[in-house]
Amino acid sequence: MNIRKNFPVSIFVFIAVLLSLVLTVVWQIFASDKNYYIICVIMLILSMLPFFTSFERSNNSAREITLIASLVALAVISRAVFYMIPQVKPIAAVIAVSGASLGAKRGYLIGTFSAFISNFIFGQGIWTPFQMVGMGLVGLICGLIFYNKKVNRIALTAVGFITVFIVYGITVDTSSVLIMATDYNLKSVLAVYIAGIPYNLVFGISTGVFLFIFGLPFMKKINRINEKYGICIPQTEDNYG
Repeated sequence: MNIRKNFPVSIFVFIAVLLSLVLTVVWQIFASDKNYYIICVIMLILSMLPFFTSFERSNNSAREITLIASLVALAVISRAVFYMIPQVKPIAAVIAVSGASLGAKRGYLIGTFSAFISNFIFGQGIWTPFQMVGMGLVGLICGLIFYNKKVNRIALTAVGFITVFIVYGITVDTSSVLIMATDYNLKSVLAVYIAGIPYNLVFGISTGVFLFIFGLPFMKKINRINEKYGICIPQTEDNYG
């Protein structure tokens, strides 16, 4: 599967979830009774739609679900283990490798579920839908760039860092704007985004370090599982550099 086949599905996912984020913002500003679990469930359903469109055509759907569930569990555990170190978490690295190994739609699915489930440990709130989208986009972007392509350690590290620092950072900081900004003008909104830069930078750097050290070996492990059980289109050993 190449980027041109993944792109329309990825655009559909992005637009659908973007609408959910807009709904979250409107709800936060105008609604008196807020239930963010409803928004989270809507996002999970939208995230799963592309997956289920090809579900019936798959001969190994149960194995695919098992692999995806295992990667979600690994991502959640990786975040929980490092709970005492702020912003230094391998969860985004696990999601990035998952997207690069299994494709954009699976990467997005793993990202959204990982953020949602891990927040039962770290706390649910208005930030949860934004973290779900941010983590999902990490898997989506890495899937678009690297799936079934030649993967270089430096490129994987760079893309992981940039995606987490910029894409995830801006997405999640939007929830901080809704929480912290008392007056929604340009000055106050920019102040919140600027205040989040150091945290996003640390998270991006730590993700890049994890990807540089463990990224390619982890991808090779997933590739061996793909080849053994025929779950997804596997990458060959020549695709790692």
